[in-house]
Amino acid sequence: MSAFAAAVRALSLAAAVCASSLGMGVAPAQSAGSLPLVPHRAVYDMKLGDAAEGTGIAALTGRMVYEFSGNSCDGYSVTFRFVSRFEDEGGLSQVTDLRTSSFEEPQSGRYQFLTQTYVDQALSEETRGTATATRDRLRIALAVPEEKKLDINGQVYFPISHLKAMIEAAKRGEPFFEAEVFDGAETGDKVYATGAVIGARQEGADAAGEDDAAAVGKIGAGARWPVTISYFDPTLDQGGEATPVYQISFLLYENGVTRRLVLDYGDFKIEGQLKDLVVYPLTDCQ
Repeated sequence: MSAFAAAVRALSLAAAVCASSLGMGVAPAQSAGSLPLVPHRAVYDMKLGDAAEGTGIAALTGRMVYEFSGNSCDGYSVTFRFVSRFEDEGGLSQVTDLRTSSFEEPQSGRYQFLTQTYVDQALSEETRGTATATRDRLRIALAVPEEKKLDINGQVYFPISHLKAMIEAAKRGEPFFEAEVFDGAETGDKVYATGAVIGARQEGADAAGEDDAAAVGKIGAGARWPVTISYFDPTLDQGGEATPVYQISFLLYENGVTRRLVLDYGDFKIEGQLKDLVVYPLTDCQ
C-alpha cells in the first residue's frame, strides 16, 4: 500500500471514530441540573493541517455532517457523513465518502451499526452488525463483512454512553477519563481502549475563532471543556509505553455539541471548523 493510500485509509478509520466521539456498559445517571443532550445537525468544513513528509498528501478538503436525535428512553440515532478529496504530490486526486449510522438503546444495552466507505463513488468497505452490553460483557453479532459472533469481557461503552460519561466526568472536575469503547468502526469486532484528557471548564463569552459565529451562537450551552481522546488498539503488541493509533480533539459543550475539531493520525492532521448548526426540539425522557 502506498503512503498516500495508507493515509486515505487512516483518515477513514479516524473519521469513523470521530463520528462516535461527537458518543454499553450501563450509562451513568444524569446528575441534577445537567443539560440534556440536544438533538442537532452540525456541518463542519474540513482541511489538511500538519502533514509529515512521506504521507504523500499535498492537499485535502472536505465536509463532515453529523446528526444526532433521540433520548434515553427511546434510544439515540446518529448519522454521519464525511466526504473528502485528497490530492497527492503528483496531482492525482481521490474522493473518499464515509457514511455511518447507528442506533443505541440505553434501556436494553443494544447497539446497531452500519459503516460504508466509498472511494471515487464505488463501495470499498462495509460493516454491519449489532452489539449488546451488560456490566461485564459485550456480545457482538456481525453480518457484514462476514457473519461472526464474539464475546468481549469487561465494561464497554457505546458512543453516546461514552459521551455522556465524559460530560459527567468533566462536570465533576476530573482531568482524565478512561473507558473501553465500541462503535462498530473498521471491521466491527474491535474494542478500543481510550483515555480522555479534559481541560479546565470554560464559561462566559464564547469566541467563535475560525468557526462560524452564527453557528456558535446557536449552541445554547455555556459550560464547555477542551477534550483530547486517545484511541489505543489492544490487539497491537507495541511493547513498552503504548502509542495511540489516533487522537481526536474538540471543544465539548455540556449539551453534547462539539466544535474546533482536530483528527490527529500521527503523520497528518485534519482540522474541522463548525460552519452550520441546526438545533432540533428536545423530546421527552432525555
